[in-house]
Amino acid sequence: MKKFLAVVSYDGTMFYGFQIQREVRTVQGVLEEALQRIFKEKVVTAAAGRTDTGVHSVGQIIMFNCPIEIDATSMKNALNANLPDDVYVRRVIEVDESFHPRFDAKRRIYHYYIYNSKEPNLFIRNYAWWFPYDLSVERMRMAAKFLEGEHDFTSFAKSDSIERSTVRTIYRIRIVKLRGKILLIRVEGRSYLRRMVRNMVGALVKVGVGEWEPERIKEILELKDRSQAPATAPPHGLYLYSVEF
Repeated sequence: MKKFLAVVSYDGTMFYGFQIQREVRTVQGVLEEALQRIFKEKVVTAAAGRTDTGVHSVGQIIMFNCPIEIDATSMKNALNANLPDDVYVRRVIEVDESFHPRFDAKRRIYHYYIYNSKEPNLFIRNYAWWFPYDLSVERMRMAAKFLEGEHDFTSFAKSDSIERSTVRTIYRIRIVKLRGKILLIRVEGRSYLRRMVRNMVGALVKVGVGEWEPERIKEILELKDRSQAPATAPPHGLYLYSVEF
C-alpha cells in the first residue's frame, strides 16, 4: 500500500480547527470525507500539527495510506476535485512507509500578520489582526530575542494544556514591516505548546505599544506563570506557513 504526503492550504475562517470533532466542521474532517469518496472506504489522516479555530494554513502537511493504484499527480487532482473551495492541496508526493509528519518534522514556521492602521480594512478582517495603536518594531525585535533559544514556555502555553514537557526551542523570530501597513511576525521552531505563538505575539505587542520594556519578556519566561502574560492574540492572524523535514 502506498503512503502519500500532501501539502495543504486552507482558509480557517469557517473551520473549528484542524482536528476532527463530532458535529462541527474541521479541516481533517473534510479531508477524510474527500478521501472516503475517492477510495470508497474510511481513511485516517495524520498531520504535522493542529491548528485552532480560525487559524489558517499555507503549508500544512498531512499523510495517509492509499489503498488504490494511483499516481501522485492524479491523487492531487482527485483530492482537489472533492474538496470545498476553502481547502486546496498544493502538492502530493509518495513517501516511505516509516514517514510520519508529526514526529519527522524538523522545523515548523508560523506567520502572524497584524494590520497596524488607525482605520480597519474590512477585506482582510479574517486574515490579519487589526491593531489601531502605534507599534515600535525595534522594541518588539529586542523583546523577541528573549524568546529565542531553549526555554520553559509555561507562561506562554494555554492555561489548561497538559504537556509532558513545557520546554521548547525557538530558532528564530523575525519581525518585518510589509506593504499596506502589514506587520509580519515569523516564528521558527521545531514544536510548540498550544497557543504558544499567539501568546508570544500578545506579549510582543505589549512591548510594541510601550506598556512593557523588552526585558519584561525574560522575566515572564522565568516566572513560568501564564497569568503573568497578556491576553492571547486573535486566531485569524495566524498561519501555519511551512513544515520542514
